[in-house]
Amino acid sequence: MPSRKALIRRPSPRLAEGLVTHVERSSVDADLALLQWEMYAEALRENGWETVETEAIDEFPDGVFVEDTVVMFRNVALITRPGAESRRAETATVEQTLARLGCSVNWIWEPGTLDGGDVLKIGDTLYVGRSGRTNAAGVQQLRAVFEPLGARIVPVPVSRVLHLKSAVTALPDDTVIGYAPLVDVPSAFPRHLPVPEESGAQVVLLGGGRLLMSASAPKTAELLADLGYQPVPVDISEFEKLEGCVTCLSVRLRDLAN
Repeated sequence: MPSRKALIRRPSPRLAEGLVTHVERSSVDADLALLQWEMYAEALRENGWETVETEAIDEFPDGVFVEDTVVMFRNVALITRPGAESRRAETATVEQTLARLGCSVNWIWEPGTLDGGDVLKIGDTLYVGRSGRTNAAGVQQLRAVFEPLGARIVPVPVSRVLHLKSAVTALPDDTVIGYAPLVDVPSAFPRHLPVPEESGAQVVLLGGGRLLMSASAPKTAELLADLGYQPVPVDISEFEKLEGCVTCLSVRLRDLAN
């Protein structure tokens, strides 16, 4: 039976020094962020996901945003080459952790850049944001690794937010949700549902109709509950100050053998 593991990484005490690009810098409370991260991890465990903590790297302020370091398709891990040069050394410990878990490991190589936050997987389709962090060479290399495994790669322009998944994610029925002012091309997705709050555009599918989402999007939670889903709100306000969201803080590993 496939396992349900979620890769996470403890936030650095230097979190407040993390990069910001589309928002103004504001004060970040590292102690509160650690508490919020612990509650986030507990929410994953309470909903049936075994958390796998990769090595903490206190010298890298953005290391907690582990999603950007790897893209998973089935049991194949594509180790990224982040678009921000200061983040590239974050990938080494993630690669080691995934290799120990039995993943087949591939890499993005120079001149390619790819952030995992730019990849939205819906079934066997991978929407890849062409953002300030992911370039054409990165998309080409991702295509070369995953298309032979049956993936369909769809590039999507991203100009209004940091990553594709800062603007859109998908519900269990494959409907893509997004906050309209931040979605460059809604028609790129077969089914698109606008949500009323920016932080409501990101959900993590926990299974059984449960959706991990930010506590800062109560109107979106109400909308999704009306659609029959069960929102699981978590407070990630300190990470949102750094353009982080619920998807950024974990990588779900669904297809690994126990």
